[in-house]
Amino acid sequence: MKKTFVIDTNVLLQSPYAIYHFEDNDIVIPAVVLEELDKFKKDPSELGANARETSRILDELRTQGDISKGVELNSGGILRIELNCENVKLPECWDPKKNDNRVLKVCLGLKDEGLKPILISKDIFERIKADIVGVTAQDFFAEQVPQYEEQYTGLCNVYADDEKINDFYINGSLDLEGVYINYENSIMASGNLVMNQFLIIHSLTNLNHTALGRFDGNKIVKLIHSTDRPFGVNPRNAHQKFIQEALLTDSDKAPLVILKGPAGTAKTFYSLAVGLQKVVEEHAYRKILVCRPNVKMDEDIGFLPGTEQEKIAPYMRPIIDNLEILLDSENKDKFNHEHELRDKIQELFDRKIINTEAIAFIRGRSIVGQWVIIDEAQNLTPKQVKGIITRAGAGTKIILAGDPFQIDHPFLDTRTNGLCFAAEKMKGSRLTYQISLSEDDCERSALSSESSKRM
Repeated sequence: MKKTFVIDTNVLLQSPYAIYHFEDNDIVIPAVVLEELDKFKKDPSELGANARETSRILDELRTQGDISKGVELNSGGILRIELNCENVKLPECWDPKKNDNRVLKVCLGLKDEGLKPILISKDIFERIKADIVGVTAQDFFAEQVPQYEEQYTGLCNVYADDEKINDFYINGSLDLEGVYINYENSIMASGNLVMNQFLIIHSLTNLNHTALGRFDGNKIVKLIHSTDRPFGVNPRNAHQKFIQEALLTDSDKAPLVILKGPAGTAKTFYSLAVGLQKVVEEHAYRKILVCRPNVKMDEDIGFLPGTEQEKIAPYMRPIIDNLEILLDSENKDKFNHEHELRDKIQELFDRKIINTEAIAFIRGRSIVGQWVIIDEAQNLTPKQVKGIITRAGAGTKIILAGDPFQIDHPFLDTRTNGLCFAAEKMKGSRLTYQISLSEDDCERSALSSESSKRM
């Protein structure tokens, strides 16, 4: 039996092609949705771009028939714009002229016609109100990744006997025969590991006998950079050794690194440390480019006073904080020391070793030979993250770092943000290394670690 889906404005603002994701079912777009989309058509942000793309799609469809009565989609479904349902009654305490409530009127009107409409909306309150009036409501799932707990982490614990671990240390590699993901249930690692997945190999008999490795698609190989000290930084735990391995691997082998995890897990710190090592010490890249998505700034940057650097400077303060730690050195004269530290950091920017840029200005560019750090990447949309990754030219390495539980974007969550989207879509890519961290990896301070767990 065909279903009838009512599409809310926020769905089309996120994905203009959403109407093609409902197979052969019928789609109803309330007239108020067109009015709301019209308000965004001149918006310079991604929302405006999606509103304009939606208008082009609907304009093409209207040439195929009367869109108010319904036009057939290639999938076999029918799409129509609903102009009626104005006289449908809502609870008296709800404003009937409010756009969200006008969408609900359409749903109730279709229900009165004997249909069983399903409202598709990204607005949680809209879905709650739909439940109140007896309308089935769902989120838009087509561009969502799994729940965060089910998402790919880039890490895995495996088990082997002492002899195999000893051989691994001697030979530098280990075949998967006799290696288990779950020893108690006899689940072999063979066929269950993902390309470039980082592994902690545990002994079956000795809890203190472990090794660190990476699955290269055929076998487990030793880490190459576990003993390196990029820009004088020492890894403090196994997961930081994995981060170091991912970042220090050449861009021809790992041009994309994805780091997910809470504050204090050294994502940005390590990315800057290795970047300085690669640019200043090894001259492997031309410069470091740092971007931090900020919803309002990315939309309004063209209207703010000052140069680009002056506009984005307040949002780059966390980058400065990390640089202060990296460049800090013991000095008894604290006053002179602070001046010296500020001068060192300013020199990095004056010499263009480190550059900062707004996400909005990356579009359309081809970035060659650069170390690119996208900090707070959880505030990117899937479309934005695709645009960034596809900007990478020869010799460029891109690091996406962020915390999926610190999202500031009103239309994103742990299943729809660009960071998690990229992590799931690039899972198993031979060109991508990724590591997901937890509160247990927090190295900022004892208080930071404790508060992350308790709060």
